Amino acid sequence: MALRQGIFAIAGCAVLALGACSGSDQPILMHAAAQDREPDEFGILPTKPLEMPDSLAELPAPNPGGTNRVDPQPRADVAVALGGNPARAVAGGGVDGGIANYAARFGRNDGIRAQLAAEDLRFRQDNNGRLLERLFSVNVYHNAYQGMWLDKYSELERWRRAGAQTPSAPPPGEEDE
Repeated sequence: MALRQGIFAIAGCAVLALGACSGSDQPILMHAAAQDREPDEFGILPTKPLEMPDSLAELPAPNPGGTNRVDPQPRADVAVALGGNPARAVAGGGVDGGIANYAARFGRNDGIRAQLAAEDLRFRQDNNGRLLERLFSVNVYHNAYQGMWLDKYSELERWRRAGAQTPSAPPPGEEDE
């Protein structure tokens, strides 16, 4: 009887060990997000109805990765509705050139997304949780990033002490309510 229990215990440990080996090489700190299998209703955008031009020569050249004639153009639609020029509304790829230029006034890094992704992956690998947390899929997201949280109340007080106006914040003494 004891031999049979020992065999079952060893087999159970082997199954657990093999199960722990599966998975991706990139740690997932927020396990709740990994279980989202429902369709995203906000990811579906209605398009304009298809139109047949008077002449096929009027069709623009194919532009992979560009816009389509039936794609929604909310800025251009608003400009037309208000009697403006739709071409000016979407100039610069829909990004306000003044804002983009102001944000880049000290320079910009075109590879910033890849750099941040690599740094975040390295951080998540270093903060992947303890053995039992990984084994039982415990959410370690908050523990990993807790050192980077901003304390909104101390930041608000810092700005108030510096003399900055904070009209959208609660009046002093009402933050805890």
